[in-house]
Amino acid sequence: MTLRLKALAVHLLTATGAVLSMLAMLAAVEEEWSLMFLWLVVALVVDGIDGPLARRYQVKSNWPIYDGVLMDLIIDYLTYVFIPAYALFKSGLLPGWTGWIAIIVVVYGSVIYFADTRMKTKDNSFAGFPACWNMVVLVLFALKPQFEVTLAIVVALAVAMFLNLKFIHPVRTERWRAVSLPVALGWTFFAGWAAWVDFDPQSWAHWGLAATSLYLLLAGVAQQAIPERVRPAK
Repeated sequence: MTLRLKALAVHLLTATGAVLSMLAMLAAVEEEWSLMFLWLVVALVVDGIDGPLARRYQVKSNWPIYDGVLMDLIIDYLTYVFIPAYALFKSGLLPGWTGWIAIIVVVYGSVIYFADTRMKTKDNSFAGFPACWNMVVLVLFALKPQFEVTLAIVVALAVAMFLNLKFIHPVRTERWRAVSLPVALGWTFFAGWAAWVDFDPQSWAHWGLAATSLYLLLAGVAQQAIPERVRPAK
């Protein structure tokens, strides 16, 4: 296969996220939450591998007809924001007016964040919470905190999208990547298992989800607080 065809194949792989988002939405409409999250986890895996492949096969130069960044953003808004917000509202985790507040701040704040040209930092991390509501809502489904806690988490993270806080990209942020990447893979495994067992409250996967989520949430802030050691010139 030529390099150009490999670049095209990466675009087509990215585009499968649209199909996965539709499958997740169909499950959500039927309130089959576990199945919805399983599709979203698969979409997350695709999103995790298409970026490195796009850089490896230089899709911008080898198949510039399609804008992979735009395609990725469209799919990410569906799978990261829109569908999880719907699930948060319809599932009853946030009853009454609290559900309305949650979906408004999530979808409105996220679309503004996605359009912000400053969302990436120099080290390929994110400036502000990167609107990973698919991950947040899945953890909320698994742990089922009181609705006051759920609402506080949603509002706090919505505000954090616009604060000067750093959030790592487990693949692209080089600092601590030897830890961050395995933690992200662990989170994906725990998330898939929790959804597979229909968020059974006795599942050990919930402990793994909580631990890995805390790392992914706080690692970037920790990097801001802990100066990186400057290596002496050879």
